[in-house]
This record gives sequence, structure tokens and C-alpha cells, in this order.
Amino acid sequence: MMAAASMTLTQVQAFYYAATLGSFTAAADYMGMTQPTVSELVRKIETSYGLPLFVRGGRRLVLTTAGRTLLPWAKRLLDGALVAQNALTSLLTGRGGTVSFGILRNAGYYGLSGLAAVFCEAHPNVHLRLVGQNSFEVADAVRDGELEAGLLCLPVPSEGLEITPLMRQEIVWASSKPERCAQPMRVEDIPDEPLILYDAHHGWHDPSRRQLAQQAQMHGITLEPIIEIETVGAAVDLVAHGLGDTILPKAVAMDKDFPPTVHTTSFADPIYDTFALVTRKDWELSPMASYIADLAVSMLLSTATPEDVDLTKTERRD
Repeated sequence: MMAAASMTLTQVQAFYYAATLGSFTAAADYMGMTQPTVSELVRKIETSYGLPLFVRGGRRLVLTTAGRTLLPWAKRLLDGALVAQNALTSLLTGRGGTVSFGILRNAGYYGLSGLAAVFCEAHPNVHLRLVGQNSFEVADAVRDGELEAGLLCLPVPSEGLEITPLMRQEIVWASSKPERCAQPMRVEDIPDEPLILYDAHHGWHDPSRRQLAQQAQMHGITLEPIIEIETVGAAVDLVAHGLGDTILPKAVAMDKDFPPTVHTTSFADPIYDTFALVTRKDWELSPMASYIADLAVSMLLSTATPEDVDLTKTERRD
């Protein structure tokens, strides 16, 4: 026996309105079609399954057993289609839906702590899902469709992604010993004191750590942290207690609550965080996702200092 062809949504609509309105003519008027078109749509279901849905011939259509069986499922399907349509329309117009966006784990240091408040004030009926992750996780989540877009630090694997560089900011060396920061830190001098590194979960896959490891490798040095911890704030606290030195984004060192007992300096061979907006390749963002992406980029760039490099302006000059 041949498998029955799938019913189309239009066929189901023709059946449902004919059944509930009592005639093909009434269904045709409701759907803006001709009566023969509606009749043929229903006939295709009947032919496909070999089951009549209506007893024809009377003034009003009468459902057969197959028709009565299909009717509640047809209503459920059409109700679901209507809900789906309303959800997409709400997302398009900002009256509902959900937006998922990846955000830097240290967002508060980059002017992004108010991102959710600004978005929700503009679009109070849209559900907002902000996910703070390591850059590798943001890239994977956008690639897999779990997030619509996100901010991250480069480098990350670029397969399947559109990456727009935004801003470059220096990574600095931090120590509780002033003499360790009296001049730019040379990678070959790092092992002279215990090393503390944050983002323990991703280890040397973290973009900042990878740059440090590459410099060390060029000098024939293997860096082995004595303490690995998850957050940059915890790393700063350990440095403040004299347990070792660490690397930091410059934005962290500029924070008003940064401990005065922790000193910083540049690297002799500078290392930078390069921030970027990432989206899926060949994928158009929804209006609300585009809105929050533009908002996040604007807030991030507003924190740039004269020493930072606004890569969007560099690209425009080129």
C-alpha cells in the first residue's frame, strides 16, 4: 500500500471551514477562493487517504466517521499555526517573543551592565535572554542557533560565522609588587613569580590566554599557573593578597573598585583583547535581535578610551 501524501495547511483549512460552515461555497467565501478550488483541496485529502470526509448531496455537508476523526485535529493544527503566526508577528513588531544574545562574561567592565534595562524599557513585552559565556561558548551557541548573535573576544573558530571586529583593548600585567610593574613585562620574566589565571574552565583555549601562550612558546617558555580560578574578580583578589601575578583586561584595571595595592603594566610585546560581534553566516537577524546587537555594540564602543582602537572607524577609513 502506498504511503499517503502529507496534507498541506491549505487543504486542512479548506476541510475545516467546509465542515464548520456547512458548505464548500461558504468555505470558499471565507477563504477568498472559488468553490471548485475548495472542493478540490478537500478531494485531494480524500484521494490521498482513500477515505471520504463528507457525505455529499444534501443541502449541508455531513461529516463521515473519517471527517469526525479529522475535525478536532484540524482545529488543533490551525490553532497552532495561528499561535505561531502571532508569535512571529509579535517578535517582528516588538510586541512579544524571545531574543537570545550572548554577552561578555565581564560585561560590567565594558558599559554593558545596563543593556538589559535599556532593552526592556524600549520593548517591555519581549522576553530577553542574555547569556554570559566564554567566547568559545558564545561562538558555538551562535553557530548552533542557540543564540541569535553575541559579543566575544577573538580569536575563535570562524566556521559558519560572520565576525565583525569592533574594538581592540590592551591586556595588562598585574602584581602586588611594584617592582614587577616598574617596566613593561617581558614574557621570559613571568615565571619569576607564581602565576594566577582566570577562566579555569576553558584554560588555554581562552583567547587572552592563547595569546600569552603563543608569546611564551616563541621564547621557549612553558607557563604553568599555580592557581586557576573562574572569574577575573577572584583573580584580582588573590593578586591583592600577594599570592601571585595575573593578566587583566585594561578595563578591569580602570574600574573604580580596583584594589590600589595591585599595580599594572603593559607587556613588552603588547597583547590585546579584540572584541567582535558574531552572527551566523548567511543569516538575517530578527528585528529585535538586530536591535539588541546594535545597542550592545554602541554601549561597548562608548567605553573606548583614546588608547583603545575602534576597529569600526578603522574599517570606514579603509
